[in-house]
Amino acid sequence: MRSLLVALPFLVLTEPVLAEGSQGDLAVTIYNNNIALVQDARTLSVPAGRSRQEFPDVSAQIRPETTSLSGAGIAIVEQNFDYDLLSPDKLMEKAVGQTITIVRTNPATGAETREQARVLAANGGIVLQIGTRIEVLRDDGLPVRVVFDKVPENLRARPTLSVTIEAARAGSVPTRLSYLTPGLGWTSDYVMLFDEKTGAADMQGWVTLTNNTGTTYTNARTLLVAGNVGGGQNRFQALGGRLDQAGTESGTRERLGDYYLYPLAERTTIANAQQKQVSFLDVKGAPARKTYEFVNGWLGSNDTPRSALSVIKFSTSKQGGLGDQLPAGTIRVYMRDARGDPQFIGESRIDHTPMGSSLAVPTGDAFDVKVKTVVEERKRLSDRRWQTVMRYTLTNARAEPVTVDVLQGGLWGDVRIPVQSVPGNRVSADRMEWKVPVPANGTAELTATFDTRY
Repeated sequence: MRSLLVALPFLVLTEPVLAEGSQGDLAVTIYNNNIALVQDARTLSVPAGRSRQEFPDVSAQIRPETTSLSGAGIAIVEQNFDYDLLSPDKLMEKAVGQTITIVRTNPATGAETREQARVLAANGGIVLQIGTRIEVLRDDGLPVRVVFDKVPENLRARPTLSVTIEAARAGSVPTRLSYLTPGLGWTSDYVMLFDEKTGAADMQGWVTLTNNTGTTYTNARTLLVAGNVGGGQNRFQALGGRLDQAGTESGTRERLGDYYLYPLAERTTIANAQQKQVSFLDVKGAPARKTYEFVNGWLGSNDTPRSALSVIKFSTSKQGGLGDQLPAGTIRVYMRDARGDPQFIGESRIDHTPMGSSLAVPTGDAFDVKVKTVVEERKRLSDRRWQTVMRYTLTNARAEPVTVDVLQGGLWGDVRIPVQSVPGNRVSADRMEWKVPVPANGTAELTATFDTRY
């Protein structure tokens, strides 16, 4: 009988390993929240009546309760998922209490000796009973092999789903196995090349597929779903980028309910423990501009000037924008230096963004643009009203003038601003914004009086 070496040279199986079926025509739908739907079309040869069918190469993280097997004239009676994978360590663990064969080879003569041994323990090392003596089996490079009579029934070379079915008649039956699995996800990443002089940006969008399911999906039709589908662990939150205005435009991308679909143009193999990147967005010369922002909390005062935030603003609209929906991800921004080489200047995360939206992407603190805030006066007007005077001093060390968007937060309730040195806009229920011009190598001041309940 032919033997098969496995994993380490001192382990031998004396039972032949039978060839098993493999994946069929695969379709994989991957969601943003680290979950995927796998649909595997295979043709089974079934006898009439009850039989057990095995599906190797399913995900090692399969959620068995989500499994569905469809085929004409068959019904599922029982299913089992065998995820204890064949390895030298697992073989020894399963052999505890059983008898194995130890084969030793004399390095000088090449002669082999065989002994029967009972496995007493496999906890951090192999303890054997050979006759009346106790011996520890060491992996010290000496020519020693362990021979097993068979593979334990619940050990598999690959993750395997076994299904007991009832078939109305014998023959070949096309089937479709469907299941959900974590460990297979995708993220979006964007590379923006911003040209401040021309007020334009090139945007490249990448999809990154990550497979940690323990299984490779070969030549699969792959569909990506953008949106936070319930039932998984949502990894996406807007950490930096700001949606100034939500869009109201409809695009041409396929939709599934309230989600957008991004099918890959060609079939692809998603290997286990692999990251794969595919381009899905490539826009040249979209309008974009750089601004400076300074956000101050209510009664915020700083003794030393703080840097304003450098922000890139652009649109996703059809006209004058990127013209697409943007799945949640990270935007990394580059600018060309004096030599024409692109250099990284910062990054921000964005949430799922509909077409027609206005986005603000912070890239970092401005070196030369600073703001100092002072609470100049605060007095009680009555039992329910207070008056607060704030002064904002802006400085600009750049050789060209800049405009800083000063945003004062914390304005809840019926806040009134009777006096302001620069006209502003109430951009939200709790925030006021002023666009303050600051001359080149100069300073500017903004004062505002707030009439509040607190």
